[in-house]
Amino acid sequence: MKTLHPPAATGRRSPRLLMPMLLIGNLLLFSFYGGVVSILLPIQVENIDASAKETNLGVITGIGAVVATLFNPIGGALSDRTRTRFGRRNPYLLGGAVLALAFAAVMGAAAVVPLLVVGWCLAQAMGNVYQAALTAIVPDRIPARRRGSASAIMGIGQQGGLLLGIVLAGRFTESILLGYLVLGALLVVAAVLMTVLTHDPRPDELPDDRARPGPRDDLASFLSALRHDDFRWVFLGRALMIFGYFLIIGYMLYLLKDHIGVPDGVEPADGVALLMLVSTVTMVACTAVGGPLSDRLDRRKTFVLVAGLGSAASLLVPLFSPTWPAMLAFAALGGAFFGVYMAVDTAIVTLVLPSREDAARDMGVLNIANAGPQIIAPFAAALVIGVLGGYPSLFIVAAVASLAGAVAILPVKGVR
Repeated sequence: MKTLHPPAATGRRSPRLLMPMLLIGNLLLFSFYGGVVSILLPIQVENIDASAKETNLGVITGIGAVVATLFNPIGGALSDRTRTRFGRRNPYLLGGAVLALAFAAVMGAAAVVPLLVVGWCLAQAMGNVYQAALTAIVPDRIPARRRGSASAIMGIGQQGGLLLGIVLAGRFTESILLGYLVLGALLVVAAVLMTVLTHDPRPDELPDDRARPGPRDDLASFLSALRHDDFRWVFLGRALMIFGYFLIIGYMLYLLKDHIGVPDGVEPADGVALLMLVSTVTMVACTAVGGPLSDRLDRRKTFVLVAGLGSAASLLVPLFSPTWPAMLAFAALGGAFFGVYMAVDTAIVTLVLPSREDAARDMGVLNIANAGPQIIAPFAAALVIGVLGGYPSLFIVAAVASLAGAVAILPVKGVR
């Protein structure tokens, strides 16, 4: 197996710009996701039919996550096989971003739930094509000794993007279409900057792929990474952590409206934004320390275990004290622990990939652990709220899932 080495920079495309562009690329992708899922989509669903908002939101986000689960590894596999003079990741970065903007416009014009379902499925599918190409850049071009730092930057971009998206979307609660267009346009800006300012390896800089299996064999080996023990355990842990996270985050607006409450003079949408601000501040601070420190100490499993256990514990704070101050405490603690977990866990993923040449495909398979729980979480949350005791039970289920996700790192043998 030939090992890919980061190519030399050409022209004005300096390798020094790669890390900042990974930050911007992730920042603007997750601002799109965060603004849509946390603010614009829930408000639009409520405007269409307030009496069935929880069920309709669960259906839309659940079906959208199914589509995302499929398109991330498919987009990754296609970019792994692509060889063009524009690079192999660039066409998927640009194409995914532009089409995500187009389908976001469809969502903004939707006045019925079925059209929202179609629009969000297609917009999220194209966002995941972009995401697959962006994520593969880390194993493509970042040396192993810097994976923790790169993953920390990606994690900071993710959480900062969620906050940015919520803040931006909160300015467009009376103009939903414009909000979708602004968030989609920012994603296109990120794709253009990445393709212009960084160097995507050209065909003569990549391993010869003539001996690679054909598309039919590729399909047969699509989930082959899960046959590797370390990858499978990391996959399981990530899935459980994401499930616990989205049980709460996906229903944050309704949770504040119908259970916790917000201070006088604060709108629920602004309450969500404030909680995300607190979470992001602690998350960025701890991620910026945790990722590089895991590189230096080379003890990544310990970081993931401790962070996962802390994330589970933070979910119990608003369970025992369903108040606004407790939600602020949860946001601060949960942000810190979850941010470190995601940064270091992502570094572990890049180090246990079974095949470097199939990096985007296998990172896309891992994204099933990100998107798959989002399929289940809305339906599970609706079931918990309706059957198992309302919103407090969400925190219990989320904490149990996070605890299981934390200990799933223990059997991994390929990293310390």
